[in-house]
Amino acid sequence: MDPVTAALAVFALMLAVLASGMWVFLALATAAAISLFAFMGFPPDRIGAIASRIIVRSASSWELAAVPMFIWMGEIMFRTDISERLYKGLSPLVAKIPGGLLHTNVLGSALFAAVSGSSAATTATVGRITTSELNRRGYSKSLALGSLAGAGSLGLLIPPSIVLIIYGVLAEVSISKLFIAGVLPGLMIACLYAVYLGIRCSITPNLAPKGIVPEEDASVFAIIRNLAPIFGLIFVVLGSIYTGWATPSEAAAIGVFAALCFATIGGQLSRKMLSESMINALKTSCMVCAILMCAAFLSSAIGYMHIPRNIALAIDALDLSPYVLIAFLALFYIVLGFFLDGISIIVMSLPITLPVVVAAGFDPIWFGIFLVIMIELGLMTPPVGFNLFVIQSISGEPIQRVAAYATPFFLLMCFGALLMVIFPEIALWLPTYLSS
Repeated sequence: MDPVTAALAVFALMLAVLASGMWVFLALATAAAISLFAFMGFPPDRIGAIASRIIVRSASSWELAAVPMFIWMGEIMFRTDISERLYKGLSPLVAKIPGGLLHTNVLGSALFAAVSGSSAATTATVGRITTSELNRRGYSKSLALGSLAGAGSLGLLIPPSIVLIIYGVLAEVSISKLFIAGVLPGLMIACLYAVYLGIRCSITPNLAPKGIVPEEDASVFAIIRNLAPIFGLIFVVLGSIYTGWATPSEAAAIGVFAALCFATIGGQLSRKMLSESMINALKTSCMVCAILMCAAFLSSAIGYMHIPRNIALAIDALDLSPYVLIAFLALFYIVLGFFLDGISIIVMSLPITLPVVVAAGFDPIWFGIFLVIMIELGLMTPPVGFNLFVIQSISGEPIQRVAAYATPFFLLMCFGALLMVIFPEIALWLPTYLSS
């Protein structure tokens, strides 16, 4: 069987097993076992030995310790008044610029993304306060919900990002470098959103009512008091990583401690809040880690079949331009985003696409950021656009209308990805500079 046919067969098998309704981690393990049995002729006992060895080794990865910690930190902050304080702190700063309070969606999402690591948590936390406030003050619903869909997806890109941790573990690259590589692309896309909002509202002033004085306290002390928790967490988590004082896993534990301290100071830490945050973090962490362990088994199965190496050789024989290859991969990932969540996309495709991309001369750190942007695009596209479902639950708008509102921001993120392809230094300059 030629490499392309083998890859398509394995991929079709995964989609078929997923379509059966089986849990993702079981689907990955089942696809791996069937592939080794059907295509390689491995007996069941050898397949079991391979699976047990790979799963135990994957579960023992120290880097995975960061996943439950960052998830728990996000769960704690989600149950505090951080979204309300973010809005109160940001609204006096943006009220008088074109677009007005619409920028609280972009800035609020960018800031909360730096302590969450989750797109859904970022969208829900920021959206539950800004959506009602912007609607009450007469702002354009399409821009309010569309900007929330776009900016909320930054939770996957701006560190600390759970998806970047997963990519780092699977691709065996530095998670710290991935984190710092995501900063400038995330800020660039946030700036694109802000500029777009400013231009749209300057051309059509009734989209953002003028002359509305923020109801929040605009004093410098009040702004600092409201923004202190979020900036404090960013400083504690990212500062400890980039100063070399802590690894990402250790920084995650420090972040949880800091989040508990902020919740205690704010009088919001209770036994109920603590238990709910721990239970939800445990459920999500178990899901993520189970998927990663089974994905490692699938990667090994694909390796036994020599699919990545053979596909890389086949593509190399085609003598495609690296940019043509990236264009095809971008289209491939956008289509996958119509049907699959980000973690599933990474674990299913990375064993095949990463060797091909590296063979084409692209840096794996750069490709990790590019891949996350492609996944973020999937968060804004139906039928499986998680951000759209979150916004639908917040606003009550039909999913088709929310998707239409998000379309301009989808296109802006595509433009951001194009800029990163043309200028890879956007992702690579900061980690190179800090490591030099």
